[in-house]
Amino acid sequence: MYIQSGEWVIISRVKRQFTFRDKIFKNMRFRFILSAMLAGLLPCLAALFGIVKFYESRAVELRTAEIQNQCTILCNQLNNYGYLSDTSSEVINSSLTQLTNIYNGRVMVIDKDLRVVKDTYSLDEGKTDVSENVVRCMKGERTNFYDRTNHYIEVTSPIVESGGEKVLGVMLASVSTDNIETTKQVLYTHGGVIVGIAMILLAMLSVFLADRMVRPIHKITGAIENVTEGYSDDVLHVDTFTETRQLSEAFNKMLGRLKILDESREEFVSNVSHELKTPMTSMKVLADSLLEQDNVPVEMYQEFMQDIAKEIDRENQIITDLLSLVKMDRSGQTMNIRTMNINDLLEQILKRLKPIAEKKNVEMVMETFRPVNAEIDETKFTLAVSNLVENAIKYNHENGWVHVSLNADHKYFYVKVEDSGIGIPEQDQANIFERFYRVDKSHSREIGGTGLGLAIARNAVLVHRGSIKVYSNEGEGTTFTVRIPLIYVAA
Repeated sequence: MYIQSGEWVIISRVKRQFTFRDKIFKNMRFRFILSAMLAGLLPCLAALFGIVKFYESRAVELRTAEIQNQCTILCNQLNNYGYLSDTSSEVINSSLTQLTNIYNGRVMVIDKDLRVVKDTYSLDEGKTDVSENVVRCMKGERTNFYDRTNHYIEVTSPIVESGGEKVLGVMLASVSTDNIETTKQVLYTHGGVIVGIAMILLAMLSVFLADRMVRPIHKITGAIENVTEGYSDDVLHVDTFTETRQLSEAFNKMLGRLKILDESREEFVSNVSHELKTPMTSMKVLADSLLEQDNVPVEMYQEFMQDIAKEIDRENQIITDLLSLVKMDRSGQTMNIRTMNINDLLEQILKRLKPIAEKKNVEMVMETFRPVNAEIDETKFTLAVSNLVENAIKYNHENGWVHVSLNADHKYFYVKVEDSGIGIPEQDQANIFERFYRVDKSHSREIGGTGLGLAIARNAVLVHRGSIKVYSNEGEGTTFTVRIPLIYVAA
């Protein structure tokens, strides 16, 4: 399938449009300004419409009450003059005309037979009016109705017999509300101008505040970009807002950990290079010594070969640790899960490490509270516990002790490894599970550690969906607690 040049132009244009849209609408400054404008506009519009609505309601209410009062007065005069039977009264006609002119409305007088006896517009005289409001008013109920669409108020008032309650007729008055509508339009116009001015001022303030708010973010972004070019010794301090201060602290903490990790890796490379080179150099020296001598006794050959074997074992241990860590870090690694008796497995591990403990005269004790069966990867679990126990032995005092205990509840089983060793300084406890990290570098080199044991142990526990914690007091000893689910759940 081929795409012609014209189609490429269209595709490129669409891509630019999407890029521009994302750049604008995902911009924090733009979103802040938009949010501030909406936050100011919506209340202003709500206030404007609310004020106009209240004015309209109040004006209609006052106009209705006023017309109702005028109709009541006229109804009393109509009854006194007997207007329903004789509509020639100049006084009443003059009052009706005056009411019509003042309120720009229309008045109709209806008798008890619903016949219009007087219409100030002279359109419906002699006709019958059977509207709902007229019928209700004939029953003695005053009514009023506001037609918002056609802009008029309709009021009915009963004409009651003097000294009695009998309804003789109805006065129906329709009054225009055009002046109320005109006032509403004036309010909308002036209110719109005020809202517009307020929005312009708010927009200027929003732009200023948005710039002030995103400036610390830009500063933090610049500091993060500098990290890509190399770590800086400058500590980031952006305390303009609580959030930026927290972000700065988190960034400094992350940068510190990255520096520690980078330094530990560089040191590890140097140490491993030294550790790998040292046994090879020793083997070369031993081999050259044998080759340069003639008629070397068998005993010397045996002694030199034993030394060479030790150096080979030492190098093999370093390479084994490296391979173990690489396998642990590999994504998608295979877990050979099966149900194991943890009690028997721990006994086998301690039995395997017993010669190392006896060599240093360290007492190993195992304590189990109940039989435990769990779904684990035997190789990885053994690697984790072996590293913990071996560390407890190596970093222990002469005639010290190592206690290993096993317990379980309904969901997890717990392995605790305690020792009476040299302990771990408090400032180093947060980093001991980092790969390549060693607390006492010179001491670790003498013992033969590579700084990978605890990293391997932690990774082996994590792949079982477990956790590992350390509690230690320098010079008093260390306790590692491992918690692993009894039933393995794959990710």
